[in-house]
Amino acid sequence: MNHPSAPCSTEEDRSHHAAGKTPHLTALTPLSFWFLRHGQTDWNAQNLAQGSTDIPLNPAGIAQAHEAAELLTGRGITTIIASPLSRARVTAEIAGARLGLPVLFDPDLHEVGFGVMEATPMLSAWFDDWINGISTPDGGEPFAALRDRATAAINRALAHPAPVLVVAHGAVFRALRSVMGLDPHVRLANAIPQFCEPPRTGTTPWTISLAT
Repeated sequence: MNHPSAPCSTEEDRSHHAAGKTPHLTALTPLSFWFLRHGQTDWNAQNLAQGSTDIPLNPAGIAQAHEAAELLTGRGITTIIASPLSRARVTAEIAGARLGLPVLFDPDLHEVGFGVMEATPMLSAWFDDWINGISTPDGGEPFAALRDRATAAINRALAHPAPVLVVAHGAVFRALRSVMGLDPHVRLANAIPQFCEPPRTGTTPWTISLAT
């Protein structure tokens, strides 16, 4: 289902099948939606795992949020739903101010807790093992639990008037990619709107396009 103002550049995604995972294509409501990761924080700039730590946007992140808001104009967005963590909340509020829309919040869109690994470098040695379900940092949330939580939150969001914009976090989107049948090991850039479209046949991965 394409929105009349659909994005004009398409991300080349690797299938989740290629990562040796079983896609959960029926878990998400098959409706298109926009996803926006929050703008940059100081911890993003230092490549540190933020997790549930409430790190605010830095000046670059605020500028990115304004740029994203401009990219989202004219897309017909009707509903904005965001994570309550400040980096996502402020990003969503900047978009909402530009689009003339209020921002709703769903606590289940908050970023995953990384436990003892928060404030440490994002190293593939532990992060990939977490995504693959091999191990979870002490005090952290398993990837499978995040996937279930994020799926439920998106489905609630998609019950609102469409098109819906969801403003949340990088690991949340990795979990959604897993459910969409896409490779969850792909990192999402800060504040680049993503248009997510369900498969036409129900047997192929979702399509993710970038707003430009």
